[in-house]
Amino acid sequence: MASKRSILFIAAIFFAGVLATFMFNAGLGYTNQMDFCTSCHSMQVNLEEYKTTPHYKNASGVRATCADCHVPKAFFPKMKAKILAYKDVMHEILGTIDTPEKYEAHRWDMANRVWDKMKASDSRECRSCHAWDQMDLSEQDRIARKRHGRAPDQGKTCIDCHKGIAHEEPDEPEEEEEEEAENEESS
Repeated sequence: MASKRSILFIAAIFFAGVLATFMFNAGLGYTNQMDFCTSCHSMQVNLEEYKTTPHYKNASGVRATCADCHVPKAFFPKMKAKILAYKDVMHEILGTIDTPEKYEAHRWDMANRVWDKMKASDSRECRSCHAWDQMDLSEQDRIARKRHGRAPDQGKTCIDCHKGIAHEEPDEPEEEEEEEAENEESS
């Protein structure tokens, strides 16, 4: 009788683990959907810009969504990205970026954090669709062919040249504005 309970207990634990894994994966999948990503008011700015790019609408009908560019495919980098994404939600809730004006005021810093992350990962998310060895350089225009042909040897990564590809590239703030912001932070 004790062994029957043990078997039932082990089976219950196993099925609970399977259910938890399923729910965890479903949650990850849900939070990777574009509708979820753009449900925050502040992300509407990005959404409208993105809709004007080839990553949204193009001749081939292939669409890269938010998660394709911002969420790694590998498990541990994905978990890190998901955990760090809380800051975007918090800034929305706290009202730091909840209007287009506030969003624009923080845009340069936000963009630079994304660019730094992409540079550090050798544009890993870009490469899930765009690989140097899969490019048909003969089909590219002369300038792209030349730059793409040299880029790997020069240690370049996608984000080095394509910062404004999916969202409007923000203007770098003028030094006076940066100094004012630094002074406010230190006070």
